Amino acid sequence: MSVLDKAKAVLLPKLPHLAHLFTKLGAAIGANMVYGLLCVRLLPVADYAKFAVLFGFMGTITLLLDAGVTNTLTPMVGTQVQDLRLIADCVASIRRIALKAYLIVAPVAGVVFILIVHRQHWPGLVVAQMLLVLLVTAWFARVTANYGSTLILLRDRNYYYRTQIVGSVGSLALLLVSVALHQFNIYVAILLNVAQTMFIGGMNFRRVRQLLGPGGSALPKLQTAILRLATPNFPSTLFYAFQGQLTLSLIVVFGRTASVANVGALGRLSQIFVIFNQVTVILIEPFFARLAAEKLKRYYMLAIASGLVFCAGLTGFAFLFPGVFLWLLGPNYRQLRIETGLVILGGSCAYMYSFIWLIHTSRRFVYWWTAAANIILVLLVESVFIFKMDLSSVRNVLTMNAAAGLASLLVMMACGIYGFWRGPRSIDVSSG
Repeated sequence: MSVLDKAKAVLLPKLPHLAHLFTKLGAAIGANMVYGLLCVRLLPVADYAKFAVLFGFMGTITLLLDAGVTNTLTPMVGTQVQDLRLIADCVASIRRIALKAYLIVAPVAGVVFILIVHRQHWPGLVVAQMLLVLLVTAWFARVTANYGSTLILLRDRNYYYRTQIVGSVGSLALLLVSVALHQFNIYVAILLNVAQTMFIGGMNFRRVRQLLGPGGSALPKLQTAILRLATPNFPSTLFYAFQGQLTLSLIVVFGRTASVANVGALGRLSQIFVIFNQVTVILIEPFFARLAAEKLKRYYMLAIASGLVFCAGLTGFAFLFPGVFLWLLGPNYRQLRIETGLVILGGSCAYMYSFIWLIHTSRRFVYWWTAAANIILVLLVESVFIFKMDLSSVRNVLTMNAAAGLASLLVMMACGIYGFWRGPRSIDVSSG
């Protein structure tokens, strides 16, 4: 039986579950996409620039607060998914690490945010309001990710999906009500986003407490094991916390407000990859974590090949038919045709990097040299663009972003080759 036949034998019985997954996640993510696109269309360009900067920087802080720690939960537990005490202790240990990180990251992030937006000459009160929203929402986004991962590990997916749907559809419904009442503005757009994040985070926390009980302990031994597993990814994670927002940050520093809005609006197109990222977290990562070693290589190759074919097809479509994507953004952005293809190319590289990285993490293919090689190569690529190109141009910045993404993807593929040759890192996951 060929690898393809074996894959069919595994996947076909799971098609009903996949359809259920895409239906539930599609409803939640679709509502979020519509919400974001309505903000692009309805907010004035100057207001959307503020909206884009705020939530773009929030993504950076959320990554800094996590630094790959949440992704250690699945490999830490491994096949011991029935050991609720171990899971509770791991969750408590991750929470303790996150709290310490927040006390360090939040003040520094606040100062950096003020310095970045200073060139835009926004009123001080507006910047202060944005900063308050940023710090509060970033913590709840961290809670959402931590306890959401726990629900996925515990296979309480129906609750996970339902909470996502209620949060996203609810915020979209309130946005439409505000539009109908002619009360929609940037404050409404931001506060509805904040409310959604707090709602989902609170509901995830409540459900995990019901399933695991309040008795989890942040054990020093587990904290050490979590950090030992996560630390090889720290340099890359921290680097990408800033790298992921470099495109927007460069435009904020060197460009005009209109350029900031253009980059923010184009970034909405990357939401296409969100549902596939969710599928990777919910299905692919646990699947590879439990996969027998003798089956790993062929399923790994099949997964990578499938992902590359999908991304190549989507990128080609974006370059050939950018009008399909630009129609979603509205008339203020119809001139960004080449830029549309560049955004999808950069998003495809980022998606494949994340896809492969999650598989590697699930198998503990995590090594210090990967982070070093990735950072050095990306910085070399970006240095060429910084010194040779005009970075006040949206197109040039997006080209740089796509080139850096391709460089990172090459490093991650090299990590996979090394992982099969060298083998996974060993850790002690006992909680006793």
